[in-house]
Amino acid sequence: MWRRIATPVKIPFGWRADGLAVLAGVMSALALPPLHVVPALLIGIPVLLRLIQAAPRPAIAARRGWWFGIGLHVAGLYWVTEPILIEAARFWWLVPFAVPALSAVLAVFIAVPAAITWYARPGWNAVVTLAGAWVLADLARQFFASGFPWNPLGSVWEFPGRAGDIMIQVASLIGVHGMTLATLLLASLPLLSWTWRACGMAMLAVWVSFGLYRLEQPMPPGPDLTVLLIQGNVEQGQKWDRALMVSIFRRYLDLTRQAVATTDGRPAVGVWPETASAAQLQTDGPAREAIAEAAGDAQALIGSVRFDSDDRPRNSLFALGAGGVIESIYDKWHLVPFGEYQPDWLPGIQVVPGGGFASGPGPKTLHIPGVPPVGVLICYEAIFSHQVVDESDRPAWMVNVTNDAWFGNSAGPRQHLAAARLRAVEEGLPLLRAANTGISAGFDARGHELGRLAMQTTGVLALHLPPQLAVTLYARLGLAGSGAAACLALIMGLLQRKNCSRPVC
Repeated sequence: MWRRIATPVKIPFGWRADGLAVLAGVMSALALPPLHVVPALLIGIPVLLRLIQAAPRPAIAARRGWWFGIGLHVAGLYWVTEPILIEAARFWWLVPFAVPALSAVLAVFIAVPAAITWYARPGWNAVVTLAGAWVLADLARQFFASGFPWNPLGSVWEFPGRAGDIMIQVASLIGVHGMTLATLLLASLPLLSWTWRACGMAMLAVWVSFGLYRLEQPMPPGPDLTVLLIQGNVEQGQKWDRALMVSIFRRYLDLTRQAVATTDGRPAVGVWPETASAAQLQTDGPAREAIAEAAGDAQALIGSVRFDSDDRPRNSLFALGAGGVIESIYDKWHLVPFGEYQPDWLPGIQVVPGGGFASGPGPKTLHIPGVPPVGVLICYEAIFSHQVVDESDRPAWMVNVTNDAWFGNSAGPRQHLAAARLRAVEEGLPLLRAANTGISAGFDARGHELGRLAMQTTGVLALHLPPQLAVTLYARLGLAGSGAAACLALIMGLLQRKNCSRPVC
């Protein structure tokens, strides 16, 4: 059956096979946000599977998987060059190497599943094996070397609007990793018989039906609170210019006054993006008082840098109350390697002066007078599925502050926004996002967009805080559930091994 369906075209060998793997990876990247050309996976993933099964030995299958990963990640992460160009005078030599080097590392997490899949019997066994091994590799990618779980294939369903709302509801049950597992199974259907294709279509119908059903369920009443998202739109090259710091600070104060004026005295909380305040709020009383004056009776959540007792900088969010009193502080704990800190696991490449930022202790719920308990995600932290809130002290909503100015008007900020939207569905919590240059937006607990401020615009977005939903199945099971499902798929796929006496071996 496999040969009749899956071998109408002869698979090349050597460098031609590697080149085909790269092209298949690039094509698969078209399915990622913000393009969402999901049908591209119906070509890219089957080509990868055929290349794996036609390999003479597992090492060759791994090599072809690695080349597929190069194509996928170079196309999906091209925007990583943008922050280097901002400091081109210092790091110009990294421009031709940064994206390929990062992609080369991430491609290993596809090469290993490819090698494992080589052992599976052609047909549905190989499909299920690849899906299970891929998800296990994605889970490892979430933890390896500080973690970089960017662009999981499950995010391809995060379309804008109603279609995306429907397709992402299943994240409340299985999370983005479970969605990746299902996506790989569906993408491989062209290689299988019509019986398996019918099963896949039935699975997709159930997926859509669940999304429609969940969206039709009534929402509980929300709290009486307006969230004011402030988007200052400060270019990265200006952000730390000492000559501009005062004018930028005043811009945020003016925007805050404008936002508060729209609330008509109703309870509100203002949110400034990541490191929006250049003032050292921990020690700068006048700056805190100026923010409190601009916010009026509203509370304020302000992104800023602070220094700890060891004089190490921390990327923080300050909760300021009346008179500029510091109610609470959150410190970012998932730091960007070579961006925010100098990793010990790769010596010899000194990029971050002084070792960079110190990390916080982990997810934390802030309890602020007059504001429902809030979980904080600073920038990069929004991509870590099930590592975004303190499950022992669950918040009523999440706030994501970020500075995506580093990445310009590229796919990067849009992929980042897609990740944040999925976190809302996974946890059953509304998420409000303030981004320096955009995209600032709000999502309810089902991932439905409430409003947004476009890229590279200056303005404010006032949104009524939506209600939280009951704790989702995924929030209860978390990564353990995803890992168990992936292990089960892997075991099922390898129950019948390839007959290596056959010519294909």
